Amino acid sequence: MQRRWTTAWGRRGRLSLAPLITIILFFGVATAAAVEGTTAAGPVGGSDVRVALLPPPGFYAGAAFFGGNAPRFVDGSGHDIPGLTPHFTLKAAAPFFLYVPDVKVFGGSIGVFGVLPYGANCGRFLAVQPWACAWGAGDPYLEIGWWRYFGTPRSSRFAGAFPILEGLAVSVGIGAVFPIGQYKVQQVTQQGIALGHNIFDVAPSVAVTYTTPPIIAEATEISAKLYWNTYRINRATQYQTADLVTVDFAVTERYGRFQLGAAGTYAFQFADDKQFGIKVPPDGRRSEVLLLGGIFVYDLPEYAMSMKIKAVTSVVAANALRSQDLTIGFIKKFD
Repeated sequence: MQRRWTTAWGRRGRLSLAPLITIILFFGVATAAAVEGTTAAGPVGGSDVRVALLPPPGFYAGAAFFGGNAPRFVDGSGHDIPGLTPHFTLKAAAPFFLYVPDVKVFGGSIGVFGVLPYGANCGRFLAVQPWACAWGAGDPYLEIGWWRYFGTPRSSRFAGAFPILEGLAVSVGIGAVFPIGQYKVQQVTQQGIALGHNIFDVAPSVAVTYTTPPIIAEATEISAKLYWNTYRINRATQYQTADLVTVDFAVTERYGRFQLGAAGTYAFQFADDKQFGIKVPPDGRRSEVLLLGGIFVYDLPEYAMSMKIKAVTSVVAANALRSQDLTIGFIKKFD
């Protein structure tokens, strides 16, 4: 969940003095985009299973632990950029909360979600540069949404497992990334590393989860959540990131306490990035990324808790870093 990388070039292929950033996403699945150090809305490690299913009223908390490795940066055609030898890594821990009040609105429920990542972003643009790291807090993300379930719950065949919420669930929400994390212009422009991004992002979202009757195991779940990220200008660099659409998705099988399947993220920009009001050369740095991988979830109903592991890798990238990312997380109800 926190899904972007970028660079700027002089006319003859030299690194210009324009912002040369790039940060593996804290929010969303570390996707890489041509945005100037911008995070994308969503939880660290990305949205995936049960995205439109809200748990019962109460207070929930947990943490996501994220590791990303990005050894390549590609141009708008997906090719390595001559003269550039980037390598970046990110390690982050992100505590989060989810509060579901005991109220009904138009037949659905309200939820409030928040996350604050903390970690280390390390790397360099050129092999001759020293390896450097930025430590600190990232930009927090806060979301409020409305969820409604239209299906019929049924019991699992396995004693002690959570019920299976068969049928359709939908949600709509709006979130914001607040630019208060660690951000130093010199670190960003010279080394390409930072934890914050100095850009305010407002992102409406819509999600759907559909769970089938038993086909292979106990149920097949299809989930997807779309975030539309709209960015303010970075006042420190005068870089304007174009809107970014991110879709997190998962297709999984339920079997008792286990849930296993494929997960991924598709992110793209359909307009040009600009700096000082001018399109960033040579192509506006429009980004497109597809990450695919697998996800495993294990429920512990006796502790009102679930845990997950997800690993994804870039299979499509344009004006982006190619990365491999791992997320391990848990969530637990506390009242």
